[in-house]
Amino acid sequence: FHSDEPCSSGSWLGSMAKSKNHTNHNQNYKAHRNGIKRPKFGTKVSTKGMDPRFIRNQKHAKKGMKRAEAKKPNHTKQRAPGTDHYGA
Repeated sequence: FHSDEPCSSGSWLGSMAKSKNHTNHNQNYKAHRNGIKRPKFGTKVSTKGMDPRFIRNQKHAKKGMKRAEAKKPNHTKQRAPGTDHYGA
């Protein structure tokens, strides 16, 4: 019921406390309507609209990482078939 006079706290709604702060109702249904997809691999992110200075720096950083990878010694030798990791 509502009266035309405000209650003692000054609000027109009365002194009832809020009870429901959050609900996840219907969210699972909505998410599965079109299916939950796996993330797409191999798609290149567009650099259009990015800061040109950042893109130049990123280019040089990638080039440096490739050089470091090429310079690194190759420790992964092929093992003979039948030998395990511990060499027993």
